[in-house]
Amino acid sequence: MKKFSLFTAVLCAVVLMYRPAVAHAAGDDNPAAKPAETTPALTSTTTGTVTVGGQSIQYTAVAGILTVGATDVEDSQLGADGKPQPGSDLAAQFAAAKNASDQPPLAHIFYVAYFKKGVDAEEHRPITFLYNGGPGSSTVWLHMGAFGPKRVDTDDMDTHLPPAPYRLTDNENSLLDASDLVFIDMPGTGFGRLTGKNAGKAFWGINEDGQAFARFIQRFLTQYNRWNSPKYIFGESYGTTRSAVLSNLLENQYNIDLNGVILLSQIFNFTVDVDGPAANPGVDLAYELALPTYAATAMYHKKIPQQPLQPFLEQVEAFAIGPYEQALEKGTDLSQTEKQAIAEKLHEYTGLPVDYLMRGDLRISGPEFEKTLQQDSDTTTGRLDTRFSGPTIDPLSEEAQYDPQSSAISSAYVSLFNQYVRDTLHYGDGQTYLPEANYPDFTWNFMQHGFPEMNVAPDLAMAMKTNPKLKVMVNGGYYDLATPFFAAQYEDKHLPIEQRLAANIQYHWYESGHMVYVRTSALKQLHDNVAAFIRSTE
Repeated sequence: MKKFSLFTAVLCAVVLMYRPAVAHAAGDDNPAAKPAETTPALTSTTTGTVTVGGQSIQYTAVAGILTVGATDVEDSQLGADGKPQPGSDLAAQFAAAKNASDQPPLAHIFYVAYFKKGVDAEEHRPITFLYNGGPGSSTVWLHMGAFGPKRVDTDDMDTHLPPAPYRLTDNENSLLDASDLVFIDMPGTGFGRLTGKNAGKAFWGINEDGQAFARFIQRFLTQYNRWNSPKYIFGESYGTTRSAVLSNLLENQYNIDLNGVILLSQIFNFTVDVDGPAANPGVDLAYELALPTYAATAMYHKKIPQQPLQPFLEQVEAFAIGPYEQALEKGTDLSQTEKQAIAEKLHEYTGLPVDYLMRGDLRISGPEFEKTLQQDSDTTTGRLDTRFSGPTIDPLSEEAQYDPQSSAISSAYVSLFNQYVRDTLHYGDGQTYLPEANYPDFTWNFMQHGFPEMNVAPDLAMAMKTNPKLKVMVNGGYYDLATPFFAAQYEDKHLPIEQRLAANIQYHWYESGHMVYVRTSALKQLHDNVAAFIRSTE
């Protein structure tokens, strides 16, 4: 799962699931704009069976394209087939356009929906909309790793998987026992394509993306008669950023109350991203909130003495927001004696050499930690999942130059989905599936949320205030250095909400990484917790 530094992306105008703010015009040389392959077939419907918790579940799967407009008005003038309704202003604009690249922008969004058979929509069956992050990622990861009826077998390894053939298994932890599922690919990824003038600019950005997903959900609820179903949104990584924005839009612009918001590997406040905190001197929170993940990782790789994980992490957390925070706040007023004492304590928690910590001014970024922790064996530690390791590319570099976890499993996910979607779902023959929006000039507009200090926490807070019944579930992995669990907890405990609303938030941490579901035992726990959350709120 190719994901890049969120904070570095914002500051450098090149982004992470994990790239810049004015998107390109959609012309004939723009792969996102080419209409060929957009909708050779709107949907393909198949059936299947999966066993979850000893219960055999028969389901209908629908793979297809759903088209949304760039504004609410334009979207309202699209028919169910994704074409402008005859006589509408939008139809007139299409007719007046000299060529396809001059037409109004549209997003043809690919999705796969699973509906439990034998349950009428009138019986109020819950429905959950799921998506990954990036920004720029498809949802192949959640689909094939977490909750779809089939799952990539990663065999609980923490090293690079062997090459093909890979193994696709029945997913006994599919969420179909608790909810119908809709896996949505971000506009311009998967089999989805953007068409029309300035299409990237119309759909690639914090607010633009949130609006596109909101319009998708509205159209889906109409197309499948699910307006009165309990509704959930489930985002991973940047998908949690999207969820904060999307929940506010659904609640307050589109009059759609949600039963729950489910967050996995959360990031709201980009100033606490540990990928590049040195670019924001004076803001040391990123170092403090990453420390528990450093400690868990050091113990996993036997760089510090072994002990029970959770009590140890509680001790590290107290140090991080206590003595460590106080020391960093002193800046250049910190004495050498105090600095030495903190460095020695950091050494106890991270295994990093004291002299390295002193030279780093007690501030070690994520990429520096990943490169240094196991450098005695020329080994680089993973970012998305620090349990993973791989050979160091350049022993003389200061930072990690790749992510061993992403390299270890991405081929299996992409390969098996390409086989599954064509052989089982009967969709996509002759088309290219894009796991990510890797266009040469792919860009993302962060501007509306206070670039570069982007923080979408106020969006979720607004949704919770205007719908006091809204429940929020936060999930994360102890070994996630892309979006550290302690940072997520800090963000949510500092939401601008009344204390009574804080009771609507629940937290669950797992002995796994960013993609919690890569580890089978953690996936089982994640499934059980999410299913219980849905059943308690539907």
